[in-house]
Amino acid sequence: MFDNLSDRLGNVFDRLRGRGALSEQDVRDAMREIRIALLEADVALPVVRRFIDAVTEKAIGHDVLRSVTPGQQVVKIVNDELVEMLGGEETEGLNLNAKPPVVIMMVGLQGSGKTTSTAKIARFLKQKHGKKALMASLDVNRPAAQEQLAVLGEQVEVATLPIIQGQQPVDIARRAMEAAKLQSSDVLLLDTAGRLHVDEALMAEMKAVASVSAPTEVLLVVDSLTGQDAVNVAQSFSGEVPLTGVVLTRMDGDARGGAALSMRYVTGKPIKFAGTGEKLDALETFDPKRVAGRILGMGDVVSLVERAAETIKEEDAERLAKRMAKGQFDLNDLRTQLKQMQQMGGLGMLAGMIPGMKKAKAAMAASGMDDKVLVHMDAIIGSMTVKERANPALLNAKRKKRVAAGSGTQVQDVNKLLKMHQEMSRAMKQIKKMGGLKGLGALLGGGGMGGAGGGGGAPPSLPGLGGGAIPPNMQDLMKKK
Repeated sequence: MFDNLSDRLGNVFDRLRGRGALSEQDVRDAMREIRIALLEADVALPVVRRFIDAVTEKAIGHDVLRSVTPGQQVVKIVNDELVEMLGGEETEGLNLNAKPPVVIMMVGLQGSGKTTSTAKIARFLKQKHGKKALMASLDVNRPAAQEQLAVLGEQVEVATLPIIQGQQPVDIARRAMEAAKLQSSDVLLLDTAGRLHVDEALMAEMKAVASVSAPTEVLLVVDSLTGQDAVNVAQSFSGEVPLTGVVLTRMDGDARGGAALSMRYVTGKPIKFAGTGEKLDALETFDPKRVAGRILGMGDVVSLVERAAETIKEEDAERLAKRMAKGQFDLNDLRTQLKQMQQMGGLGMLAGMIPGMKKAKAAMAASGMDDKVLVHMDAIIGSMTVKERANPALLNAKRKKRVAAGSGTQVQDVNKLLKMHQEMSRAMKQIKKMGGLKGLGALLGGGGMGGAGGGGGAPPSLPGLGGGAIPPNMQDLMKKK
């Protein structure tokens, strides 16, 4: 979503870092480019003015201009102000400390994704917080809206209020409150009706429902793709109902990012969740620091680790760790790694979350690489016999030809895959020579990067990996045919 803005800011910062010293004019010229980039990203004008003024005031200070690395100092200032714009250092989650059932009221325009977001949040509360939730649809205007929530409830295994045809929203809200108490539900989510635009009937209905249910949280659901108009919608709602937070949907789309960057300033309320896809598990807690890191190309290692924890099975990780400690790594292990990469979002998603990989991600796109390479690699390994996967040395010219034909690839692709496996296998043997995983941990500073004795720097290159963690042949293998 922030790709264009991130690229523009990255170019500005590259020029700043390339200079040994900065003058006040250099900083002001850079701020002018950043202002244009933010406006082109559809960020609200008052937000842009406030952001640029704050950054400029700090960046032209003598401590910055006379520092050893003025370019890096300016980047840090921009990062800090970006975090502040998005909501500050602390993430604000849902208030679940009220007397049960805690009522969460979902509001917004029709088509913004309220119903799906309601189911996503219910699933989130169930899986992450162990809460028993009940969902109720108050949308009697949109055809099949109540049925849609019932279907989503079955998919996320969360109870929904039975539908009574002809019942009005306020009466549904009262019945939902009683049902939540009788079922000892921890949380009640009310999916209210929306309109194509803000009108008096919509506001009157929401106020009536709020007066009956006394919600602890009132979440405004906004579609990121609506851009600057999303800010206008937020202003309209915040002036009529007591909003406590914002949910941004379609954060995985090609929106320019203006709505996300403007929302906190306009509403004065935190962005609590971001919808990152159509699937019901595609919901992230909105963290200003992480989002700022992604925009500035600094990566988001925390989200990467969380995604890995959710997708990688513990038994697979333990099995691979034991084999690594023994210096073993066959094609079955490689196939497991490839599948995990696919489950975590593919090469592009991973590259965007790893610090310093922004340019690598762009290079991948420019050279014609895409996530289909993971499918092709899996197909090649799948065309091998069980013995060949366990012992790649068995693959002679005749067998390689058979594998290539079976996977719909070329013999050259099979050779590149085997070359990559050899390099990774060599790395595993080096780990064994260093004393296994314990020895590797000691080499990285006891507790990994930033740990005791690690100094927070990058880990040393492992022998056999060509100075990095990606085998040289990966790029050749990943090129489109």
